[in-house]
This record gives sequence, C-alpha cells and structure tokens, in this order.
Amino acid sequence: MRVALTKRVVAEALGSLILTATVVGSGVLASRLADGNDAIALLGNTAATGAMLFVLISALGPISGAHFNPAVTLVMALKRDISATDAAAYVAVQIIGCVLGAWFAHYMFDLPLLQVSSHVREGAPQIASEAAATFALVFAILFVSQWRASAVPAAVALVITAGYWWTASTSFANPAISIARALSDTFAGVRPEDVPGFIAGQIAGALLAWLASMALLSKEPQA
Repeated sequence: MRVALTKRVVAEALGSLILTATVVGSGVLASRLADGNDAIALLGNTAATGAMLFVLISALGPISGAHFNPAVTLVMALKRDISATDAAAYVAVQIIGCVLGAWFAHYMFDLPLLQVSSHVREGAPQIASEAAATFALVFAILFVSQWRASAVPAAVALVITAGYWWTASTSFANPAISIARALSDTFAGVRPEDVPGFIAGQIAGALLAWLASMALLSKEPQA
C-alpha cells in the first residue's frame, strides 16, 4: 500500500535535516579535533556521513524511498516511480530540510546560525567530479535495487564513503545539500557562486546514470 504524501514528505524533510546536520556537524568536530590535519578531518567527516546514510535509508526508505536528494528524485520521476507533483513536493522539503540541518549543526556547535561559505570549489574539474559522484550514486541505486533491493542502504553509504576520497569535490552528489553547505562557512562548506556549477554537474551525472540503466537494465526482446 502506497504511503500518504504527507508522511512521505515529512520523512524526506526529516532525513534531509539529519543527513545535513551529520555532514556539517561532523565536519566541524572533525576539523576541531584534527588540529589542522585535513586528511584526518575528512576521514571523520566520511565515517559519520556513511554511517548515518545507512541508518536513514534503512529507517525511512519504506516510507518515502529515502531520496533526500533532488537528483535522485528527478530520476525517479523520469522512471515514473513518483509523479511530477509528488517530486516537486519532495524537492521542496529536501532543500528546506537540508538548510535546517545546517543551521541545527551550527546551533549544536555554538556557531552563528546564519553564515555564507567562503570555501572555494570552482572550476571544470570540480564540476566533473560532481557529475562523476552523482553518476556513481544514482548508478548504485538503480542497479543494486534491480538485483538486491535490501542492499541499497549499504550500497549508497559505501558509494558516498568512497566518493569523499576518489572525487576532487569530496562527493556532494546532492543539489539540496549543496545549497545548504553554501550557508555554512565550515569544513563542509562551498561558496554560493560555486553551487550552480555543482548542481549542473550533479544533474548531468544523474541523467547519465539513468540513461545507463535504460541501456543495460532494459529487458531483452523475446526470441
């Protein structure tokens, strides 16, 4: 039985809030404890994000599908797994939830709630990195769900954990969280002027993963 839209958007908002609070909050604590060692700080940020993703998708997936990401919602709408109207509602609450999550992280660590990031992440290589990271994320969701749906939480957590380290952008892979991170001048931040390029790369990567799924997962015609 399909879950009511109200419950689904609440689940998306809650998951987006907790995920962003984890990304930003773990980045703040990791950078404080790492004493200037960015590799150690990134390791702490990575572990917290991957762990929380697994929990959130396992807990909220049965309610909303656990997108927490407009790029994922776009692909699910293209696949007709969700209507355009429902997808628009998902995207709205994902952005709101991510922004609230960043503000909550600031509050927990006694930082100014309202901030603008100064962390430079510009240039074509960064955009290409976001396209690659989002391709890997959506690829994992579409392909793993085809063969073993119960493994999707682990697959998503692992692909983001890996993405922190193999992409130059540290794998934002999410337009909503990119917007929220522009409002956090912390370890996890990105300058607002760099966000449009990130989002363009993320959407491109998601669409390429969708095209790959159509090419490789389509049923072969019967002989």
